[in-house]
Amino acid sequence: MSVEEFLRQRAVDVAVGKLRSFACRTKRVSPFRMIVDVPVVGKVGERVTSYFQDFGEFQCTISATLKAGFLMELDMTRARRAWMSEKLTWLEKKQKDASVRELRRDARFVPQVSHTVLTLADGSTHSCFIIDVSTAGVAVSSEYDPPVGTPLAVGACVGRVIRKFAHGFAVKFAEKQSRDDLVRLIVRSSQPA
Repeated sequence: MSVEEFLRQRAVDVAVGKLRSFACRTKRVSPFRMIVDVPVVGKVGERVTSYFQDFGEFQCTISATLKAGFLMELDMTRARRAWMSEKLTWLEKKQKDASVRELRRDARFVPQVSHTVLTLADGSTHSCFIIDVSTAGVAVSSEYDPPVGTPLAVGACVGRVIRKFAHGFAVKFAEKQSRDDLVRLIVRSSQPA
């Protein structure tokens, strides 16, 4: 049965339990799992959503517990796992050598909502995953594979494809965006038809 079919059937929307949010801190990270220090330790098998400024949001399952933390198995796409591996390699180099710096002029971050819509000049749309974003542009992964130079909008931010890489492509915005407005503009909840 498809999601659309189920949504048309008689059913009841129920929220069981009260979701709670807690601060946490990463201790050890790989592209597959992460150990975090937390104020409240969950149970093995529980599903957790976590957000880290450097890495973004993760859907996880607790696989082991510690005195003040737990080990999370990270659920992510192959493309995001490859991005995570590259990010961790860069962070490791930066920790070992303080002279290693971010070469980008505009700091990049991972928004809490990672899915949005690409809109092409002809009005067609394609879903995409936001790898990271800055006020000057965005890196995305999508089934759609545009050539360099393609004009498009990522959410409501208009730009042009300037570079392609193994798991996606980079879009430079036509105009630099305000960081305060960026997440609202780039993330669109409507999905392509």
